[in-house]
Amino acid sequence: MNLDRLANRASPPLGGFNLTFLAIEVRRLVRNRRTLLITIVVPVILFELFKVNRKLAAASSSEFGPAFSMVGIAVYGSMLAASAGGARVAIERALGWSRQLRLTPLRPAAYIAIKLVTAMLLGLVSVVVVFVLGANDGVDLPIATWLTIGLLAWLTSLVFAALGLFLGYLLPSENALQVIGPLVGVLSLVGGLFIPLSLMPDLVQQIAPFTPTYGVVEIARFPLVGGSFDVLWLVNVVGWTAAFGVLAALLFRRDTRRT
Repeated sequence: MNLDRLANRASPPLGGFNLTFLAIEVRRLVRNRRTLLITIVVPVILFELFKVNRKLAAASSSEFGPAFSMVGIAVYGSMLAASAGGARVAIERALGWSRQLRLTPLRPAAYIAIKLVTAMLLGLVSVVVVFVLGANDGVDLPIATWLTIGLLAWLTSLVFAALGLFLGYLLPSENALQVIGPLVGVLSLVGGLFIPLSLMPDLVQQIAPFTPTYGVVEIARFPLVGGSFDVLWLVNVVGWTAAFGVLAALLFRRDTRRT
């Protein structure tokens, strides 16, 4: 009788997505020192490492100057933070939390959405940190350009929040976060975050449009470099986000069905 009631009970509004659950997830992220280090420290170190290159580019009046480099690092930091935040579900899986959710009316889509939002908040912190460093380092842009680039760099990192969730459900807890760093690094290199694609080998230029990084980088830098907007950039972002999100939801269902 009790089982029948559990099976037939009404689904909560929005499938269980609510501000209380979201606030709990945010507090858990803030308390995790390793995640905060990834979010803040790694972009800062990378920014400092690229300082010499930015100064050389500025001295030579290169189009790939300080602002160009800063946006690439901001996007990288946002992607790394968002993917690491999403991958934290691997720890929850190891603790049996996914199976416990089987006893609740929480829908997979709502759970995935909450995880994506919290991962995106980490990405926003990373973008803000890099932009503060850039402003202090002499990057001078109109306020509207700062805001537009920051918003685009943050929103497009949704792709990597979804990637982190997917890997978190796919890999064991001890491997998920270890895979995230190198994977995001390789995708960033191939996607043109640190070295412009025009300077990369022909093979890399041919592969780049099919990577999850390509649309993110091109959209984030568009307000800076100008030109014509390519709708394929948006297709790239939406397509990869949907693919990773669906895969994460399917793996979440698999976990909650286990006994």
